[in-house]
Amino acid sequence: MVEVEAEQREDISDAVKATGKFRIYLGAAAGVGKTIAMLSEGRRRRERGRDVVVGFVETHGRPHTAEEIGPLEVVPRRKVDYRGAVFEEMDLDAVLARRPEVALVDELAHTNVPGSGRNEKRWQDVLELLDDGIAVVSTVNIQHLESIADAVESITETRVRERVPDWVVRKADQLELVDSSPEQLRRRMLHGNIYPPDKVPRALSSFFKTENLVALRELALRFVADETEEDLLTYLSTRGPGATWDTNERIMVAVTNAPGTSAVVRRAARIAKRMKSDLAVVSVKTDSAQSQTAQAELESVRKCAENVGGIWYEVPGDDAAHALVDFARAHNITQIVLGSSRRSRLEEIARGSIVSKVLRYAAEHEIDVHVIARRNEREHELAQAVEE
Repeated sequence: MVEVEAEQREDISDAVKATGKFRIYLGAAAGVGKTIAMLSEGRRRRERGRDVVVGFVETHGRPHTAEEIGPLEVVPRRKVDYRGAVFEEMDLDAVLARRPEVALVDELAHTNVPGSGRNEKRWQDVLELLDDGIAVVSTVNIQHLESIADAVESITETRVRERVPDWVVRKADQLELVDSSPEQLRRRMLHGNIYPPDKVPRALSSFFKTENLVALRELALRFVADETEEDLLTYLSTRGPGATWDTNERIMVAVTNAPGTSAVVRRAARIAKRMKSDLAVVSVKTDSAQSQTAQAELESVRKCAENVGGIWYEVPGDDAAHALVDFARAHNITQIVLGSSRRSRLEEIARGSIVSKVLRYAAEHEIDVHVIARRNEREHELAQAVEE
């Protein structure tokens, strides 16, 4: 038997950290096994003496998932009458009153039924649990992340209605990918292990097409890889000054109240993420009065920027192009992201093209510019909501 000196034991104790307070199992699509992984984690912690409860688990009628709950204590759900039907939601106050060490809360992106509690979204319930000192293990699919949802809509031609702000997912102490090959997922679907038999043919020919699952898996792998690299950079910055891989890239996106701007913001957020850069979101404020509709549109864009982790700036200026490039110079921005213009050729001639002006002014100061095609999220009628 190897003896370990007291000093060495202390070093080992410091190195072996306790399981994180907030853990998320991330999947590329329904059926990869996120809920099973969450329940297995809960049972392991219970076996190690932790006080674990099920705050909410959605079995979707899958017997194997229900069996995995096993000996875990389940906090009774809150029943809510809504539009003539009875729904069940997590009883947040009951979980808070129970005060477990660990709560298992499935489907982070879920929208709570109106009247079921004080929060609109389940991720808001989870934040309350965390604030109260309760550790949470949860699940989410990649399509529900705010910065990725519009890309998933384009790939799958399916509307993603339920979304989670990126910053909520990044609060997780541990993010673990539950992976499954497209072929394996489609086999599970055929065997009735994901959806009821009557829904299988439609699912296999739409959202669960092989090419869609390949793309979703790639998005999930890339997101987790980016998070892992970010953790490594943080570690290197504390352990070895000068050893970090600093790209020095700084990204900004120019926004207006024009349709499709939120999609441009999400695209810019993905660019910034890959560059390991913060994202500056810049709106040029003129003296011209805005209609209530225009103000509401801009507020929606601001909310989107907040959800993807962007930093909002409003800068004054009658010449938008000059104002944007001046901001970029003042903040050492290296790349500007713009939405393409929707003006007609005649309007461009009469009023001038802001995009062209920014390209010209930015080139003078060696700032790169990305022009992103606008996609009006209201233009396409997409299929039914993506749900677990």
